[in-house]
Amino acid sequence: MDFETVMQELEALGKERTKKMYISNGAHEPLFGVATGAMKPIAKKIKRKQPLAEELYATGNYDAMYFAGVIADPEAMTEADFDRWMDDAYFYMLSDYVVAVTLAEADIAQEVADKWIESGEELRISGGWSCYCWLLGNRPDTEFSEAKLAKMLDKVKDTIHNSPERTKSAMNNFVYTVGVSYLPLHEKALEIAKAIGPVEMKRDKKKSTILQASENIQKEADRGKIGFKRKYVRC
Repeated sequence: MDFETVMQELEALGKERTKKMYISNGAHEPLFGVATGAMKPIAKKIKRKQPLAEELYATGNYDAMYFAGVIADPEAMTEADFDRWMDDAYFYMLSDYVVAVTLAEADIAQEVADKWIESGEELRISGGWSCYCWLLGNRPDTEFSEAKLAKMLDKVKDTIHNSPERTKSAMNNFVYTVGVSYLPLHEKALEIAKAIGPVEMKRDKKKSTILQASENIQKEADRGKIGFKRKYVRC
């Protein structure tokens, strides 16, 4: 399946209602408004195809960029490639749910995410924290340094309330994910979450969202879900 065919199929799957929803979350033209689930049949035909993923991502079309993440080959991408993709990720649904997710399947994931967290750029920072969420929710606990993650939890506690808005969300998700999916630091993550308390995330033209990691960690604990790991990162 070539570039033109994929673009035509994505356009045919577009829905005005979905398009409006994406725009309300920060997407802008060009885009078709394709529900992510509707992309699965096309993805099954293509599987992984990095050259095609690069063509699609370069369009600037949100749906094509999202689909690029679905068919990308993370092990064929270098740090420079991930940085280039992040440069073009103009809102959080790209930085956190396309680029960070794709990076989470690469061997260099932690190394790149660490640099993004220290970058000083809102969406890069958000993408870095989000990448750790995807990693922790999928990979064995043995792949992580407990001491390093403990320091990261402390960093969140000290900085989350003064961080950029999207970074607040990603940091909150990080505390939650450590608390649920990384057994060695479950107790510390819950402690940190309680110390942080409610986090207000302001949103353009929408009401603020109140984030509360401690309640969500406790809910998963009550359901016996501590230690949960996803089978796959990308759908």
